Amino acid sequence: MVKSVGSVRPCHLANPSFFVKICILLLLCRQVGSHCKISRCNSAYLTATENLQGPNHNAMLCEALRSYSSCTRKTAHTCRGNLAYHSAVYGIEDLMIQNNCSKEGPTSPPRPPAPVPNQPGFASPDICDYEKNFAHKHRQSPVYQHCATFGDPHIRTFSDEFHTCRVEGSWPLLDNHYLFVQATSSSILEGSSATGIGKLTIIFKNMKECIEEKIYQAEADNLPAAFIDGSVNGGERPGGSTLTIHEHIPGQHVELQAVYIGTTIAVRQAARHLSFSIRAPEEVVLSFTDEQDLQLCVFSCPLSQRVSRSTCCPQGGNITREVAHRLCKEKLPIDDVYFQSCIFDVMASGDANLTQAAHGALEDAKAFHPDAKKLHIFQMDRSSCSQSSSLLLVFLLVVSALEVCF
Repeated sequence: MVKSVGSVRPCHLANPSFFVKICILLLLCRQVGSHCKISRCNSAYLTATENLQGPNHNAMLCEALRSYSSCTRKTAHTCRGNLAYHSAVYGIEDLMIQNNCSKEGPTSPPRPPAPVPNQPGFASPDICDYEKNFAHKHRQSPVYQHCATFGDPHIRTFSDEFHTCRVEGSWPLLDNHYLFVQATSSSILEGSSATGIGKLTIIFKNMKECIEEKIYQAEADNLPAAFIDGSVNGGERPGGSTLTIHEHIPGQHVELQAVYIGTTIAVRQAARHLSFSIRAPEEVVLSFTDEQDLQLCVFSCPLSQRVSRSTCCPQGGNITREVAHRLCKEKLPIDDVYFQSCIFDVMASGDANLTQAAHGALEDAKAFHPDAKKLHIFQMDRSSCSQSSSLLLVFLLVVSALEVCF
């Protein structure tokens, strides 16, 4: 039996025209998925319940669940049709029932926002050593997150979503209080939808207690071991030494250490393609406003910019799938998204050297990702043009419609 909630009428799924309307609405809703802030609600809940102990454990859990529920209601409009959002809503309801939580009552106090550079109140011991400063304030180590983009480009977001994108032109990977990172992409080959990153701009924003603003810029065949002003650190301020550049392989691999924000960035070049990887504290990652909502590392690329990695992908170069499979298997023995991306890149570009892009990204993930169990991502290509993928899309739409209705 289909339930009716409030004034919402039951869904008559037997009515074909109604179902078609639902499918269209769901597709339209997915277009605004990049604005869905459910990840913020998830992070706030995890933080609030991280160390619940003592006799008031259940009361504090209920407060956290009510706050979680309130957060999801505030983002309901932009998250409609988002599976992660609907899963969270139903999960909250189940947890509240299991723990006998009432819907009315006190909520958890909001998590204090990340300190904004150049504002008073940021001073504390070891101000330019993020990990020590965080431990001093919170009595625990920070939670880290990882993002990367490489090859076509392929994007691994901070929430471990993985997509292949045709983002031609300049797109921001990060835009928060501390960092701005922009990638500029162009077509790999004429007539191919595949693109590659040819330029990276990384801005470490001014933080008067620690560093001056510094800009690092890399282009294809020009991977410098210095900022654009020729310096190799954060400047003359007391914390200037907490921002440094280290050249691992000349022209191929540079690492930027920003100790003052607990962040490490790796920039690599494979063939004529640049890649970007970052390990940053959650507090830094989430230090942005609602207006800073175009960040590929946070929200991935828009749905309209996503590309299939399926077998029907166009072959831009002169390398067959069988040859690409063999070349990628030599460096990436596990059939995960890195391996699939490697095959896509080698076939689209016709350049066997591009196997290094996926391999380098996986090596960075091994070093940067906080959870080794989540290192490898296994997924079916969601954009396949094969008949089986079309059937899968219909199935997903049916599931989404049922979620909205129930």
